[in-house]
Amino acid sequence: MRHAIEHIPVDRADTSEVRGTVTLAFSDRHRRRIRLHDDAGEPFLLDLPHAVRLADGDRLRLVDGGVIVVRAAEEPVLTITAAGPIATAKLAWHIGNRHTPVQVLNDGRLRIIDDHVMRDMITGLGGVVENEIAPFDPLNGAYHGLGGAHGHSHGNDHFDHDDHEHDHGHDHKHSHHHGHSHDHG
Repeated sequence: MRHAIEHIPVDRADTSEVRGTVTLAFSDRHRRRIRLHDDAGEPFLLDLPHAVRLADGDRLRLVDGGVIVVRAAEEPVLTITAAGPIATAKLAWHIGNRHTPVQVLNDGRLRIIDDHVMRDMITGLGGVVENEIAPFDPLNGAYHGLGGAHGHSHGNDHFDHDDHEHDHGHDHKHSHHHGHSHDHG
């Protein structure tokens, strides 16, 4: 069986021979080690050193040479249009505040995985939501690839810095707690 051992991000130059493609839904693109089938039905073992979020166009290097190209599957999404750039920025903030992955389309619209709670929130904030079936390829977080430096990892151990105290240089401290989960799919 073919064995893929390295993740090559879409923005990193690579001239390896393409030996196939694998089309995966968003929920199936955060992986470390799993047996998969490429789009031609041929099996391969994905065996990476750590879990990564695979993006559309990323490549998986095979031990025996060549790569398998990752493709984002078409799936139910919500495409969001706002009244202008400020309204779009506000909607993006509200979406991000709920730790919901978001894709920014070339025309400035936003895209998220179909979710009725998010739909209600977005329409309540003035956004126009359109149901579509399309590939979903969200932005990676600001700390993507830094080993969970933002306070939690994406593996089995979940270390969270949301409970802490801030010393503001005064004679008192402020306790700080966020009552939300960090579910990363």
